[in-house]
Amino acid sequence: MLLGHAAMAQEFVASDGALSDDDFYRLVACAAPPGGDCAKPMVRWTQDRPLRVGIVRMDRAFLGGKAKRARAALVRAVQQVNAAEAGVRLIVVDAQDVPDIPILMVDAEAGAMLAGTGVDGLDGQRIGGASTRVWYRPDGEVLRAAVLFSRTLSIRSYESAMLEELVQALGLLTDIRNPFYDTRSVLSQDSNAVKRLGAQDIMALRRHYPEG
Repeated sequence: MLLGHAAMAQEFVASDGALSDDDFYRLVACAAPPGGDCAKPMVRWTQDRPLRVGIVRMDRAFLGGKAKRARAALVRAVQQVNAAEAGVRLIVVDAQDVPDIPILMVDAEAGAMLAGTGVDGLDGQRIGGASTRVWYRPDGEVLRAAVLFSRTLSIRSYESAMLEELVQALGLLTDIRNPFYDTRSVLSQDSNAVKRLGAQDIMALRRHYPEG
């Protein structure tokens, strides 16, 4: 059976102050409040090979500076994820190489209903500013994912949003609403100020994908 999970911008858990590594990991990995139980399943990719990531759709509204910024943001995001030295690797590929994680730059406003995407399970859902969908088996094995950017998202947010959405596409599906993390985590719900993985972001990736 194939299930679908959507990591949308409104999906977050609120907390206060600095969290322990255990609490931070469980919050972003399974939506557990500090000291509480998981509200989502833990989901992970299990492929031994590097996961392929690529932009498969670039609507005309993005041509020019936005397209260049998006492609550069993708390369930097992949570099950062790989530099975290977790047990998962990403590579950037062209659309014809059929990415495991396709990225769609859609000429639609945040909140609009998706149609004609060509990706099973996306049409009929609403797009966020930037959002991620992950499809997984009941045992938590991720089968595929998709990242979407709307035309509403400011070009200034591309670097942060691309990194955040790729991290979420790897299974860390929940944002954190906590002012302490607005400048410390790419998974902050209320800020796009962070353009590099924070120390606890890296920790969470390593726990989710331990080496070996």
